Amino acid sequence: MKPSFRRVVPFPGLKCAFLDRDGVINRKAAEGKYISTWSEFEVLPGAEEAIGKLNCAGCRVVVLTNQRGVALGLYTVEEVHRLHARLQRHLEAYGAHIDGFYFCPHDNGQCTCRKPDVGLFEQAVQDFPAITPETSVMIGDSVSDIAAAQSFGCRSVFVEGDPSTSKPGARRAKELADGVAGSLGEAVDSLLAG
Repeated sequence: MKPSFRRVVPFPGLKCAFLDRDGVINRKAAEGKYISTWSEFEVLPGAEEAIGKLNCAGCRVVVLTNQRGVALGLYTVEEVHRLHARLQRHLEAYGAHIDGFYFCPHDNGQCTCRKPDVGLFEQAVQDFPAITPETSVMIGDSVSDIAAAQSFGCRSVFVEGDPSTSKPGARRAKELADGVAGSLGEAVDSLLAG
C-alpha cells in the first residue's frame, strides 16, 4: 500500500489536467447539498491563477464533474450549462479558461459516465483526440475522482481541501492518489515545477 501522504512531484510531460469542480475549483456544499447557481458558487482562493498557469504551460484544462442534483430534480442540465458559462466568463477576467466541461447528470448505477466510471474521460477524448492517459492528471477531492483516474490510466492528485465538507472515503483517496495537495494551486505549482 502507498503511504498516506505523498508530495505532488513535477510532471514534465503534462498535456491535460482533468479537474473535478466542487471542492477543487469552488467551495463544496455540505454533504447532501448541491450548487446550482452562480450566487452559490464560491471560487476557492487561487483557483483562477492555477487554471491560468495550466493554460500558460500549454496544458488542456478539462472539468469532469458528477452532478447528481440533476437526477434528483434539484436543477436542470440547462442550469449546469449556464453555471459553467458563467464560470468561463469569470475565468476570462483572469486570463484563464477551461477547454471543456463534462458532467454526469445521472444517479448512482444509471450510467457509465458517473465517476468512478470513465465515461466523462471518454467523452473528453472523443472531443480532444490528442489527450492520452500517459500525459494527463486528474485533480480531485474524492475517492471516486482518484479511482476514475486509475481506471483511465492517468496520474492523480488528491486535494484535501476543507475537512468539514470532505466526502466519506477521503482517507482511501489519499492512499490511492499519486500525490496529495492542500489546494488546486498547490497541486498545479508542484506539477509544473521546473
